[in-house]
Amino acid sequence: MTKGGMESVEVFTSEGKGRGLKAQKEFLPGDVIFAEPAYAAVVFDSLTHVICHTCFKRQERLHRCGQCKFAYYCDRTCQRAAWLNHKNECSAIKRHGKAPTENIRLAARIMWKMEREGSGLSEGCLVSIDDLQNHVENFGEEEKKDLRVDVESFLEFWPPQSQQFGMQYISHIFGVINCNAFTLSDQRGLQAVGVGIFPNLCQANHDCWPNCTVIFNNGNHEAVRSMFHTQMRIELRALSKISPGDELTVSYVDFLNVSEERRRQLKKQYYFDCTCEHCKKQIKDDLMLAVKEGDHKPSAETVKEVIQFSKDTLEKINKARLEGLYHEVVKLCRDCLKKQEPVLGDTNLYLLRILSIASEVLSYLQMFEEAADYAKRMVDGYMKIYHPNNAQLGMAVMRAGVTHWHAGLIEAGHGMICKAYAILLITHGPSHPITKDLEVMRVQTEMELRMFQQNEFMYYKMREAALKNQKIQVMPEPSNETTPSLFHKKE
Repeated sequence: MTKGGMESVEVFTSEGKGRGLKAQKEFLPGDVIFAEPAYAAVVFDSLTHVICHTCFKRQERLHRCGQCKFAYYCDRTCQRAAWLNHKNECSAIKRHGKAPTENIRLAARIMWKMEREGSGLSEGCLVSIDDLQNHVENFGEEEKKDLRVDVESFLEFWPPQSQQFGMQYISHIFGVINCNAFTLSDQRGLQAVGVGIFPNLCQANHDCWPNCTVIFNNGNHEAVRSMFHTQMRIELRALSKISPGDELTVSYVDFLNVSEERRRQLKKQYYFDCTCEHCKKQIKDDLMLAVKEGDHKPSAETVKEVIQFSKDTLEKINKARLEGLYHEVVKLCRDCLKKQEPVLGDTNLYLLRILSIASEVLSYLQMFEEAADYAKRMVDGYMKIYHPNNAQLGMAVMRAGVTHWHAGLIEAGHGMICKAYAILLITHGPSHPITKDLEVMRVQTEMELRMFQQNEFMYYKMREAALKNQKIQVMPEPSNETTPSLFHKKE
């Protein structure tokens, strides 16, 4: 069996959940269960000029398609690889006069592929696009209105010489995109940059405490010989030991919400009621709603007031971040923490959200010592809530480790970077760019830690000199997004 082939899984009918995926063999944490290239994928409208349309990597200088002047690529290799999927799109954009929105472009790419290959099973696919759920019958009035607009825009863009599809079928494709599209991230995994359809992945059912995770791999076209190139793909990776016959599950939403809120999100976006163990038994809800214990336990009224204050503050923070007012964000976070600290427990999700924003923004402003304190408290809370092999936990621990390193707290920083590396080896694998970056950091901080333990005074002197001679590594500007969610939510 080839690594990441589809032979190790089977589709089965899952009671009350429709189709699902089942393991055919044993998997250990970190194993790739399967890898799947996109059936079709497009870059987000706002990023079409800064992201390669083939591998979805962010690059400084990109080559523009000379015909449509819309598509951009890393180099000729990526441009050649894209031509089969871009050819029809290229002439349609020229005829239309401009590129349509990402939803229309994705639907068009799906249908051009069907025109080329037929609508049956594609090579390596367990199910056809026709068999994917569209949930159009569950759409509310607003969604139906959006669907009508999308169908009209699609018909304006779709060339008359291409195969013509009926209105009902076009609606099916938009329904499939609405509830099955997967978010694609840049090579650092920190920003959502596009959206794609992966039919096999769509068969994996949701569980709030899953046994698998999905990681997007941008592939590698850098080798001189094309036989060593790897294509853009998603990888379904095991998070825990999986036995033959076990259902393979992934989480469609971030776990850092109480069960009632997760169920609400899942019902709204994916039209099902979550019946997983963690939702039924409300596992970890007590941690996420924790309040201070002891002699001065706050009253229910006080807790309610602080939660409302936290919600209002988060809205103000989002507004200030959008306007780039980062010092205002810091002030809002500090004021909110003053109110939260005497009332909310260390694992309360509103406290953790404020700690996360405060540590990220303070790091960007290079106020590393205060940022490190908040990051440490955030990570301690996350460790009690998240699955030990959760990708978002790994990314948060990595950011906290880097913040501690910047603050000169080498022992704590190295410990966190090692912890993050152990998690990302399982969730992302050793060859992912983020894991490789972490390995470099791990080696560097280990070397520095040895130096620190031998002679603390000399370590700080050398560190000071090194930082004076080199431009300090600036943390990325805070984005308004959390780490990209797995499945693409149409706004």
